[in-house]
Amino acid sequence: MSDEATAAVDNDSLVELINQLAEVPDPAPVSMVPQTAGWLVLAGIVLAVSAWRGWRTWQHYRANAYRRAALKALAQAGDDPAAVSGILKRAAMAAYGRRRVAGLSGPAWVTFLSETGAGEFEETALARAAYQRAPVEADPGLLAAARAWVTSHKPPEVADV
Repeated sequence: MSDEATAAVDNDSLVELINQLAEVPDPAPVSMVPQTAGWLVLAGIVLAVSAWRGWRTWQHYRANAYRRAALKALAQAGDDPAAVSGILKRAAMAAYGRRRVAGLSGPAWVTFLSETGAGEFEETALARAAYQRAPVEADPGLLAAARAWVTSHKPPEVADV
């Protein structure tokens, strides 16, 4: 009976000891604020690069507005060589300046388009289109060459003023 008595005392004391245990407190929440200056510097650099990249993208978008307008006008012009020539002339003046482009006509105009763009232009309909009263016959390759020129020409770099 002495063994049973000590066992009962041990069980009672074990239960009492467990009841006396306190719960473990939750740890303090981890702060999401960077603790070192390096992270703040990195965030500043990323922000500056993102702002610069956004500004350059916006400038590029605005600089190519004449291309978007020319492509839209070419889609509406169809196969009319006079309309295509006028659209190309306006796009060229926007890209290269009025002094360089406005005086070009005939073979010089076609040569300019061939030299500055990726496609080759034939002198037939394009050179004469703006100066004929009668409708000029449609040239099926002219519209494709005009689109290629509008999308591929490289205007000279102009310093920001």
